[in-house]
Amino acid sequence: MNRRSFLLSLGGMTLSQLLVGCAGNNQPKLNVQLLKGSIPSQVVNRFNRSLKEKVELKFAPVGRIEELYKRLLSWQENPKATDEPVWTRFIPLRNSQTVAVADLITLGDYWLTTAIQRKLIKPLEVAQLQQWSSLDSRWQNLVKRNEQGIPDPQGKIWAAPYRWGTTVIIYNRDKFKELGWTPQDWSDLWRSEVRSRISLLDQPREVIGLVLKKLGRSYNTENLATVPELEKELQTLNQQVKLYSSNTYLEPLIIGDTWLAVGWSSDVISVLARYPQLRVAIPRSGTAIWADLWVSPKETAKDALSSQWIDFCLQPKSAKEISLFTKANSPITTDIQASDIQESFSSLLLNSQEVFAKGEFLLPLPPEATKQYESFFAKMKA
Repeated sequence: MNRRSFLLSLGGMTLSQLLVGCAGNNQPKLNVQLLKGSIPSQVVNRFNRSLKEKVELKFAPVGRIEELYKRLLSWQENPKATDEPVWTRFIPLRNSQTVAVADLITLGDYWLTTAIQRKLIKPLEVAQLQQWSSLDSRWQNLVKRNEQGIPDPQGKIWAAPYRWGTTVIIYNRDKFKELGWTPQDWSDLWRSEVRSRISLLDQPREVIGLVLKKLGRSYNTENLATVPELEKELQTLNQQVKLYSSNTYLEPLIIGDTWLAVGWSSDVISVLARYPQLRVAIPRSGTAIWADLWVSPKETAKDALSSQWIDFCLQPKSAKEISLFTKANSPITTDIQASDIQESFSSLLLNSQEVFAKGEFLLPLPPEATKQYESFFAKMKA
């Protein structure tokens, strides 16, 4: 599954290539490769000022989670990769060298299982994370895995969350004003007024999951055969759908071909800023939760700076800045008020604790269950 499979271009203050401090042979260094737009530059600058010694900080944004995962794979094959000399960056048409192994890297929670299974990352030194105890137990359990990447209360800590979002309904406010109602929950996707006006993600777990949620079941139901009404609900929903896409589901909504779409909150941020007719609803019965995590590549050495950075992201002031500037939620409680944000983003950032309580992570399923989801989904679209 490739959440956000196109480049993100978030509005407001975002982090471009940022290098803080002067290079020195004996100077401590922290190399972080992160998802573009997921950390504001203000947080990096404050972190630099908080350090007691001079440190070279290198924060390099990458456009897609998939690309970050591919870097983990390349580092496994070439663990001695190093940074290219600065002067070579200005040579036109040169061949790019292998990117240096980072101390920390962003990874989506959905990629965590395979990263552990393929031994691309190593457990974190939780004893050095002062803010760890402030995390809700659900966050701690999400990243506590066994060696096969399966959630395990006795497992090691493989990652640290720093922001999260949801699967949402995004709709054209003008069209629904004419209808006299607005989408509030998954059941609204079955209403006759929106037949052939819906775009859905081309993802079995997401689509079947929202139907399960409508029926009062879990996104992580392992045996779909235990839900007798599921196939009928899937077929009825399919009649409502104009297209399935995980990459271009917003474009039809913008030009008016569809009136409603189901997508990831991280994708809709930029279009909300540019198209005032669009609004977002987080389904009242609950939805899927995605998370951006810090992980440590397998080949990196133990580094206290990495722990300091993770801790810094979980401090209340940093967490609030990350939420406000990246339009995502924090794994720790923040005091964000309606007056802090634009109205169009209020549904994404307010009432986050209630949304989190009703939401579910898409946890890894057994292989046979995964095949069942794929089979049901293919039959639905046939």
